[in-house]
Amino acid sequence: MSESPPLPDTPVTPPASAAVEVLPARSDGATKPVTATGGGGGTTWGSLRPLLLRLHFYAGVVIGPFLLVAAVTGLAYTATPQIESIVYEHELKVTPRGAAEPLSEQVAAAERAVPDGTLLSVTKGAGPTDSTRVTFAKDGLAEGYTLTAFVDPYDHEVLGTLETFGQWLPARAWLDDLHRNLHLGEFGRNYSELAASWLWVEVLGGLALWAGTPRNRQRLRRLVTPAGGAKGRRRTMSWHGAVGLWASIGLLGLSATGLTWSAHAGASIGEVQDALGGSTPAVSTALPAAGSSGRNGEGTRGDVGIDAAVASAHDAGLRGVLVVTPPAEAGTAYVVKENTRSWPVRQDSVAVAPATGEVTQTLRFDDFPLLAKLTRWGIDAHMGLLFGLVNQIVLALLAIGLIAMILWGYRMWWLRRPTRSEGFALGRAPARGAWRRIPGRVLAPAVVLAAVIGYYLPLFGLPLLVFLVVDVTVGVVRRRRAGVAA
Repeated sequence: MSESPPLPDTPVTPPASAAVEVLPARSDGATKPVTATGGGGGTTWGSLRPLLLRLHFYAGVVIGPFLLVAAVTGLAYTATPQIESIVYEHELKVTPRGAAEPLSEQVAAAERAVPDGTLLSVTKGAGPTDSTRVTFAKDGLAEGYTLTAFVDPYDHEVLGTLETFGQWLPARAWLDDLHRNLHLGEFGRNYSELAASWLWVEVLGGLALWAGTPRNRQRLRRLVTPAGGAKGRRRTMSWHGAVGLWASIGLLGLSATGLTWSAHAGASIGEVQDALGGSTPAVSTALPAAGSSGRNGEGTRGDVGIDAAVASAHDAGLRGVLVVTPPAEAGTAYVVKENTRSWPVRQDSVAVAPATGEVTQTLRFDDFPLLAKLTRWGIDAHMGLLFGLVNQIVLALLAIGLIAMILWGYRMWWLRRPTRSEGFALGRAPARGAWRRIPGRVLAPAVVLAAVIGYYLPLFGLPLLVFLVVDVTVGVVRRRRAGVAA
């Protein structure tokens, strides 16, 4: 979304908002500033723009491949609901035939099919054509994976078993793993966190560069639509900027939500969220103390069963897809939770005493802290769940837009290369030394802000530090070479 400086042989009128127009670097790595004729001399923006332009350029060149991979894998992920419905239709869908059998009989059938598994949860479908999912822990599976048996609720026939990751079936789990870590485990998660940590920087930097351009009537029109008559690099830049403007809000949202479950930044965000009282609550499985509710010895009585627990949840107002977690040990409760993550979100949950079927605690999504709600909505929107097909289409368009902007960015770099007579070379980078023209009153707080953000987002801070070290080193080497040559 940036507007890079023109090629040296391209005549252009200097921007009115810039106090200094920076020319390409000399062979010694220094820059040659000249005063712009468009006015605005001495402005803070005039000193900031060259530095922001250089950061936008280098971040785009270096981080671009990571963003490109994230966009391509994310684009593939948007189609997972349709892929699942086709690939796993046999396991997911049944033909209604009268009344469904008790849930306990369905669970018993699944346990016979997976005799060496440990029951973890039972998911009761929302509609008459949905199968029941019974999930087990089982030795020999990859970390985080479980084995799920799919049961026909009308005759408790086990339709099949699949290895699942949370609630995701194999196809979605494979694509999710590809998008998150390229199937490289915890090490691979750094790639997606690096992309998320820099996506917002690229977007905000591009917006700032465009906003700092003079806004006459024609320029304002080109902010939202590509220039029709432009050619070459100017046309590419126009498309890069216009698409970036339209996609900016969505890309910022993807960056923020992607960081919430990243390895390093996610931990920092979680700590901040907890400190602000915005962590996601959960019902307690602890049963009331004996005699506290007039019922003694609840932890030692029999079990009313999963059907009674679901009935109690229905009486408490829970509807839709229900996930039932049986008591993990004596003295703990059933947990029944709604799992409707499309809009409107239904995430209410209850704890049910196994001895009596009494609801011991109720947690409504409406009572969640605002930050917890925003986190839930943001993550579900990021995964294409919140608004169904519309959500998927928007995500696909954002992914395509990001892919296009990255490719346009590299094309602009290519078009900035020296003329053919000078032989093969990469495109010129924006001029060095821009930070020297930034007033101390602006540079000092900017450095502090970057340090704070880098602390909480280490995969933003560390690459930024590397950029600075490399840039300074290159400058020193060039100046020494220039001194020797002189």
